[in-house]
Amino acid sequence: MNLFERYLSVWVILCMLIGIGIGKGLPEPVATLRGLEYSHINLPIAVLIWLMIYPMMLKVDFAAVAGVGKNPRGLLITLGVNWLVKPFSMALLGWLFFQHLFLPWLGAEAANQYTAGVIILAAAPCTAMVFVWSYLTEGDPAYTLVQVALNDLIMLAVFAPIVKWLVSGASTLDVPFDVLLYSVVTFIVIPLTAGVISRSSLVSLKGLDWFEQRFLPTLHPLAVTALLLTLILIFAFQADNITQRGLHVALIAVPILLQVYLNAGLIYGLMKVFRVDYAIAAPGALIGASNFFELAVATAITLYGPESGAALATVVGVLVEVPVMLSVCSLCRRTRGWFATAQA
Repeated sequence: MNLFERYLSVWVILCMLIGIGIGKGLPEPVATLRGLEYSHINLPIAVLIWLMIYPMMLKVDFAAVAGVGKNPRGLLITLGVNWLVKPFSMALLGWLFFQHLFLPWLGAEAANQYTAGVIILAAAPCTAMVFVWSYLTEGDPAYTLVQVALNDLIMLAVFAPIVKWLVSGASTLDVPFDVLLYSVVTFIVIPLTAGVISRSSLVSLKGLDWFEQRFLPTLHPLAVTALLLTLILIFAFQADNITQRGLHVALIAVPILLQVYLNAGLIYGLMKVFRVDYAIAAPGALIGASNFFELAVATAITLYGPESGAALATVVGVLVEVPVMLSVCSLCRRTRGWFATAQA
């Protein structure tokens, strides 16, 4: 792992502190950046997220999808939990905790916003950080790539309908479908299309070795810088929310943590039951547990604004994801022996 990946939790905490400091110390410049919007999309965040996502989309080789039929069990389990369990279980947890158990401390308006935020978070399976988690657990990189590619394809079609349906059902908020669809196009379709076209063209011209060994590494600093700046900007926009709603932040983390461990455990257990190799089971569990927080944050900001409770809920997802996922990675590595029979 490089320096960034090894100390990822540290960088997230530093970005949080820097962003909050900027938000509290420079309120007028932050307000100006917050006001730079087009069609409900914050332009500075949109540019940074696009710069962050595009290099990651270049890694997605859709040609690898054709070979998945040789070993479909792990993929079917991961996709099944991702799309048939994860968003619905998060909607249930959000409704239970925010609309009922935590309602006296939150109030109805905040409860609705937080419910919407965690649903948006859960409806976007992780794409970028999956490659890091797979590396940490010694997962099969080719199979992980296939899982990511298919998740991206499915997300294009079902992310917007799932979010609209679940948010409307679990809260009193309405989701403007056209705004949500526009967000999907901006943060998934455009970078994914650009990545596919760029990958195909450059591999044809220069070869796969040049593309993976020379071109992709040159873009890595761009993606890292964009990620760190995105986090700083998000926390700057949320500075007042985070500092004034410390209790809310802690309460939001509860269903998110439960959902992460629930889905990771469910996928990992099913992989064991169906005798899937560890190298597929571990990254599969991590894919099901983690979230595409860049898309979730951007969507929440697009729908409800950068200072909204929904945006805060997705930001809390960013806060808890890295340390929690590292704990899941550690658990997978310690239980690798459970899959000895499956590998035999």
